[in-house]
Amino acid sequence: MGSLPRELPHELSGVAIAPRSESLQAANSTSLMAALSESSRTSAKRRRWRLWIVAAMLLGTGALSLRSWQDNTGAASSADPAAAETADAAETSAASTLPVRVVAIEPVSGYETERAYTGEIVARRSSELGFELSGKVVSLLVDEGDFVGAGQAIARLDTATLEAQRRELEAEIAVQLAQLQELEAGPRQQTIDAARAAVADLDTQLELSRIQESRRLELFEGGAISRDSYDRQAFNTASLESRRDQAQRQLDELLAGTRVEQVQAQDARLGQIRASIDSIDVQIGKSVLYAPFSGEVSRRAVDEGAVVSVGTPIVTLMEGGIIEARFGIPSDRAGEFSLGSTQQVSVDAGGTVSGVVSRILPEVDAESRTTTVVVELPNQEDLRAGQTARLTQTERQQLAGFWVPSTALVPATRGLWSLYVLGAAEDADTFAVTTRNVEVLHADGDRMLVRGTVQPGDRAIVSGTQRIVPGQLVRPSDALAQ
Repeated sequence: MGSLPRELPHELSGVAIAPRSESLQAANSTSLMAALSESSRTSAKRRRWRLWIVAAMLLGTGALSLRSWQDNTGAASSADPAAAETADAAETSAASTLPVRVVAIEPVSGYETERAYTGEIVARRSSELGFELSGKVVSLLVDEGDFVGAGQAIARLDTATLEAQRRELEAEIAVQLAQLQELEAGPRQQTIDAARAAVADLDTQLELSRIQESRRLELFEGGAISRDSYDRQAFNTASLESRRDQAQRQLDELLAGTRVEQVQAQDARLGQIRASIDSIDVQIGKSVLYAPFSGEVSRRAVDEGAVVSVGTPIVTLMEGGIIEARFGIPSDRAGEFSLGSTQQVSVDAGGTVSGVVSRILPEVDAESRTTTVVVELPNQEDLRAGQTARLTQTERQQLAGFWVPSTALVPATRGLWSLYVLGAAEDADTFAVTTRNVEVLHADGDRMLVRGTVQPGDRAIVSGTQRIVPGQLVRPSDALAQ
């Protein structure tokens, strides 16, 4: 252990204590404390000698304890070394073998994908019906949910003002018609006789005036009367001639009858009045709102007494019997649909129904940039306009690979993935883990289509992959292995 120092310090901080048994340590500690207590009451010289003695005792006791411990250890080690090694190996093997879940993987030639398009169920025809005239609604003949036939009256406007205007025009027609009949009949005989009498009277007056004018001319030439007296008589004669000519023309007109132009003008006035009556009749007819097609009243917008303007919606009518679903399909996919083809349409709370493609609209929607495909559906009670519909198409993709659960994939380098599969069998239930590098081709829910170094029939580990490393021993669960 080394030579002792020539002089020990007052404290025992520098004393080295060898290994010893607990009993020897306790006894020596008691002796040491006693020696220290006694040395404190003696002189320094005696204290130094006693410390030397205590140190020697401790060194001797430690050496004996160390020798005894080495002898015991060596005996135990030499007793059965082979058994110890076997036990250690068994414990290590049992601890390193992990239970895992595995699944057998088989190759596939391709997979199917589904494309879903969302649309809306609509009636083939749906119209918000309103009046072409403004006025007060006096009656509504239908209610929401009622079925109406084509041409059935739905609502009426107040027509009292129009009917009064019609009666006024009818009276005017009577007046104008009487005048036409008078024109067509011509002048009465009494009027013609009166005109003839007027002409004859003027002839008599004109003849007398001419005689008087002749006499005045002779007297004027003889110097018996003045020039002024003669001129007055000549003017009177000329006036009678003019009046007689006018009376003759009137008589000739009466004898000729009514002019054709007058009859035609009167006919035109009558036609104008009749047209006004027809216009009022049209307005009265438009004061009744009729159903343009058979269907169901889905909405009633106003009630009786409401004053509406032109075009104000009164009711909404949806055509019955034909239900359609409209889907917006990307333009590059619209060519996959053909007229008359059968499609499966799923409806909220209505299950799945079969429909037929009835129309493919030629114009692309300006907002969605899609082509509208119209599918005609059977008329069922659970199909209502406004419901959401989904059109699903299944496509087959030709791509060889293996389906594996997503939990079997382990990240690898360079963007690839790995699979842990069961490798060489250590015994009937224990296998060494082997790595297969794969590339993910397609994801479908909780499974992945992969290809790579995996082989048909490999059993991939699908649980506990975070605890596994290549070469580790695992034990597959019989209940889950395929």
